Amino acid sequence: MVKLINSIPLPHFIVLSLFLGLAPFFPEPHLAEKVKMLMSGELIKPLDMFDLLLHSTPWLLLMVKLSLIFKTRQSVA
Repeated sequence: MVKLINSIPLPHFIVLSLFLGLAPFFPEPHLAEKVKMLMSGELIKPLDMFDLLLHSTPWLLLMVKLSLIFKTRQSVA
């Protein structure tokens, strides 16, 4: 899995996070809406849980990619 993530360029993760992670943009990003629902205890429908997973995955992958980049740079230095 790490090899796959390392093989994908960082700009691809950024674009995925901005477009898929935040879509639809108006009136409120879907991810923000689902996180609010989670924090208030209203995230109970399976479809909403799937939606949270779907919209948060690009952001999670971006964080993994960035952590791998920083880990590699620290081990080289």
